[in-house]
Amino acid sequence: MNAAHPAPAGTLAVETRGLTRVFDTFVAVDHIDLAVPAGRIFGFLGPNGAGKSTTIKMLCGILRPSGGLARVGGFDVAREPERVKASIGYMSQKFSLYEDLTVAENLRFFAGIYGVRGERLTARLAWALEMAGLEGRGDTLTSALAGGWRQRLALGCAVLHEPPILFLDEPTSGVDPASRRRFWDMIGDLAERGITVFVTTHFMDEAEHCDELALIYGGQVVAAGTPSQLKREHVHHALLEIESDDLMGAYEALKTAPSIAGIALFGNTLHATVADEAAARAAIPALLTARGLPLRRLERIEPSLEDAFVAIIESKTAAGED
Repeated sequence: MNAAHPAPAGTLAVETRGLTRVFDTFVAVDHIDLAVPAGRIFGFLGPNGAGKSTTIKMLCGILRPSGGLARVGGFDVAREPERVKASIGYMSQKFSLYEDLTVAENLRFFAGIYGVRGERLTARLAWALEMAGLEGRGDTLTSALAGGWRQRLALGCAVLHEPPILFLDEPTSGVDPASRRRFWDMIGDLAERGITVFVTTHFMDEAEHCDELALIYGGQVVAAGTPSQLKREHVHHALLEIESDDLMGAYEALKTAPSIAGIALFGNTLHATVADEAAARAAIPALLTARGLPLRRLERIEPSLEDAFVAIIESKTAAGED
């Protein structure tokens, strides 16, 4: 199998039109359209149950679509699933390696599956160990590795054959923040080599690393674009960050305020979108004081992707209720 190399400008690594998957009467993926340019990091975001994993399984040739068209690397996923599988790397949401094998044994096993042999095998094994930071640990049982190390090993196994397209399904789920950052550095390195990375995640900070994004909700793509586009196009009002010693009390006091268009919990703060910033700045302290709630900080901030996605989901939900 040929090593990954930059595809011609304008080439689509992944393309879907009306892609659909139905389980009995449940529509898990509902007529989605995607266009993923080659050599990009493409983020596929959504809450649990939105259809992310079902979509990625169809794109990898693991699950047959119920309808629509999907091409990966130019191959039709319904008619040519084996050619799709041969041209991609895939790392599943759940740890998929063999824990009773050593690091080196896992790498050699997957190398055999992908047909990596001879001098190329020696070179690729050395590369994978270096990339994962596991040099000198080839004889370590995989079960003895911490979560972050296992994920790096799984990534190494997925790209041993140098596929031009890599699918990662929730690759950093369950690992610590430092390991997540290291893992995304590795993804960036792969993308610089011309590999297309299609990644599902629910971490908004990770989504900022993607060149382009699509948000799936209820089986449908409800927004797509670059991170900056999504923030610009879907957060139309000023955004105020509110800190209080009684966060839930403050939320209850402010959620129906006429001067606030929307409010949501963000960690240890509240984020409020407001059409009239001056009116909101006057109303918020007064409303909290009337309830005997302390206001520690009130400050305008730049919207995050999470703010954009909250706005998108709220808009979608409101439209469904109309």
